[in-house]
Amino acid sequence: MPGKTLVTTAAAAVVVALTALSPLTPSALAHAPRHPHASGERTVVVYRVPTHDRGDARKLISAGFDLIERRQGNDLFVMGDPATANGLRRLGFAPTAVETTQQPAAHEPRPTRSQGGVDDTYDGGYHTVDAHYAHLDQVAAQHPDMAKVVTYGKSWLKEKGRGGRDLKAICLTKMKEGDCALDPKSAKPRFFLMSQIHARELTTGETSWRWIDTLTKDYGKDPKITALMDSTEMWVVPITNPDGVDIVAQGGDHPVLQRKNADDAQGECGGDGQIGVDLNRNAGTHWGGEGTSTEPCSEIYLGPGADSEPENTALEGLFRKLYPAVRTGTGDTDPAPATAKGMMISLHSDASMVLFPWESDHTIHTGNDAALRALGGQLGKITGYKSGQAGEILYDASGGSDDWTYDKLGLASFTIEIGDSDGRGCDGFTPEYSCQDSYFWPKMKPALLYAAQQAAAPYKTTSQGH
Repeated sequence: MPGKTLVTTAAAAVVVALTALSPLTPSALAHAPRHPHASGERTVVVYRVPTHDRGDARKLISAGFDLIERRQGNDLFVMGDPATANGLRRLGFAPTAVETTQQPAAHEPRPTRSQGGVDDTYDGGYHTVDAHYAHLDQVAAQHPDMAKVVTYGKSWLKEKGRGGRDLKAICLTKMKEGDCALDPKSAKPRFFLMSQIHARELTTGETSWRWIDTLTKDYGKDPKITALMDSTEMWVVPITNPDGVDIVAQGGDHPVLQRKNADDAQGECGGDGQIGVDLNRNAGTHWGGEGTSTEPCSEIYLGPGADSEPENTALEGLFRKLYPAVRTGTGDTDPAPATAKGMMISLHSDASMVLFPWESDHTIHTGNDAALRALGGQLGKITGYKSGQAGEILYDASGGSDDWTYDKLGLASFTIEIGDSDGRGCDGFTPEYSCQDSYFWPKMKPALLYAAQQAAAPYKTTSQGH
């Protein structure tokens, strides 16, 4: 696309992936590792890589290439540098460079310009962590009868006393006694939306921002929103990985494309390697399976153990306080009961897909496969996206949040990969900010509204026309 393009911290060494200005706090920056080549810029290239079978994705991952969350037909996409093409050719692939940009090196400190309020933005309008948290507090103050902010944990840096952030959620509903309590025995069904677990996927946080505003500002004006707020609790975690987003935002108009959290316990990463743990490969279900890496500098590093990261354990603790564990069987094909309530969506970018469990292994279907396919199909119809298990339409990825919520709780769970499926020039992790209101939100608003309306009885959805 002209102007801004999809880019990342690519590894010339072993870096693997499946896929305002508010820098880290001074304390965090003091401890952030400085890479040998951290100053200046680097050339980042996105390659289109034709493949022939499902094994090719596994081959690319195993070889240490940064395989991003995008597919067109049988073509996959790899991020790297100008030398990456030779490595791909040595493996027998025929790459074509489709995007080339200059990007700042990861963790390069920038001058602090943070305002700390809702108007604190970077890269043309994207909101910092400070802005998102100020927004939550503002909404709760302006709508005390509809909103409640909950602090549910601490980030990795804050756990270590190195700056970092609290982890925050907001509950939105027309309040009645007992609403928004941290109790799985809720009177109302609950719809949960989370975003920016992969910090560099900026559109996802902006979608959550707009969802929060729509629910509160349109109450009493839009009959569908009013009915939803009267009947359902909407929970939103707009920034699931705040340490990572702080790293992203420190690049200002050239965001540092940090995917993972800020956990540097495994040491520094040379070249353009990226510290941290991929929080969406760290969840304690099917941990260590397909689509993960044990290399700490990999973009899909699964961590030293299942649920090793405080961002994940805190999030899972919140889920357990909001939803009962209704899926009592432990086998992959044991279903949740048809009477189960609740729904969860994790937002990612930018594959233009709707994914559902099992994302770890597409050859195994859940016991609620028919209903999940029906719901996913309808969300795909609304957005214009493909739907299916990850390995059916993209590639298998283990240790993800939506597999965890389905596995441990029986919660109807999805990933929506927000992308440009219409050739509007809004592709990539950091599209022009104008794409948020002109393109993405008109696509996502009806999808989220539909999903939230299904929270009362998601497994009773048996056809795509339901």
